[in-house]
Amino acid sequence: MIYVFEVIVLIFSAIVHEYMHGWMAYRLGDSTAKDAGRLTLNPLAHLEWFGSFFLPLIMIIANFGFVFGWAKPVPYNPYNLRDRKFGDAKVALAGPLANLIIALFFGLILRFMPMYSLAFNGLLAIIVYINLVLMVFNLVPIPPLDGSKILACFLSPQAKERFLRLDRTGFILVILLVMLFGSFFIPVVNFLFRLIAGAS
Repeated sequence: MIYVFEVIVLIFSAIVHEYMHGWMAYRLGDSTAKDAGRLTLNPLAHLEWFGSFFLPLIMIIANFGFVFGWAKPVPYNPYNLRDRKFGDAKVALAGPLANLIIALFFGLILRFMPMYSLAFNGLLAIIVYINLVLMVFNLVPIPPLDGSKILACFLSPQAKERFLRLDRTGFILVILLVMLFGSFFIPVVNFLFRLIAGAS
């Protein structure tokens, strides 16, 4: 039953993550996500079979140590953004920032207002942990993750173009990153969890 809860938390956290990308783009002048019907928290508009269901279930069955996944990327047109220099970075950062806010909200409840039920505290901990995983992983500067778009804003136009071309093989890069280097994220996430929730 706890595995079902983990997948549900992951799906809705990923949906909020993608929604915030679209919301930030809309605030900066681009209505692509809104016009595509993606500026919504309705799960049906965001779910993607592999990243939202299959990969998380495989990681849970394999006892991977953490659960990761994604929703369909929200589309936006960078040429419509009012901030042409840092607009991409702002849109990219909005997703991980949303996960941080969720982690802080539930983590501070867990830290300062712990419930007497260990089971309920455990559910809060899962929400915090999964959102920290999403935040940390998405900030890795490898296309197509959000960190790559943040880094790209500080590169020369030529270097930016070459760097973002890796986006074409992004699906493979993300899978390799999870499978080969996923364990390196656990200490970082554990540190942030203790920092926020004050628990081991």
